[in-house]
Amino acid sequence: MSSRLTLVSHAPTAAVRAAAFPLDEGIEESGRSDASALGKDLPPFAAAWTSPARRALETAAALNLDAKADVLLRDMDLGRWAGRSFSDVEASEPQEMLQWLSDTAASPHGGESVEGLLARITNWLNIAGQQQGRKVAVTHPAVIRAAIVVAIEANPLSFWRIDIAPLSVVELSSNGRRWTLRSIKD
Repeated sequence: MSSRLTLVSHAPTAAVRAAAFPLDEGIEESGRSDASALGKDLPPFAAAWTSPARRALETAAALNLDAKADVLLRDMDLGRWAGRSFSDVEASEPQEMLQWLSDTAASPHGGESVEGLLARITNWLNIAGQQQGRKVAVTHPAVIRAAIVVAIEANPLSFWRIDIAPLSVVELSSNGRRWTLRSIKD
């Protein structure tokens, strides 16, 4: 049984532009028009999912996808860091930031660890891989990075070495037993 999965990163938000940890903000108008243009180039899909976050729901709508919200595709829970800038957290909690970036089991912000995210996305990929045909999911850069790490069976620290920009498109395929990374497009 073969399966193809397209992962689309949500359109830009104010938090993305400010290098801040996100809250549940909407997408920028320029991102909405860029997503609409991207949607015209996407193939038809047998199934479509989206994160329940506002920025992902708005992106899916702009892509003209009839996507079902799936809680497993939610963004990484960043606990008390949500809404704060990366530089602010780095300045006020340097040891915690270093721990988070070097220990994939750590969650000094009180949210989800990288390993927790990887486990959640492994479960989701197992479910998605059971369905044949082309599928699409609109989600977050962290979720897409996790899917890549899982697909290529990389060291969890590789999570921090993958850059996913807004509206990036990642293609994975599955033979029913394992996932393979097909492409990454910005």
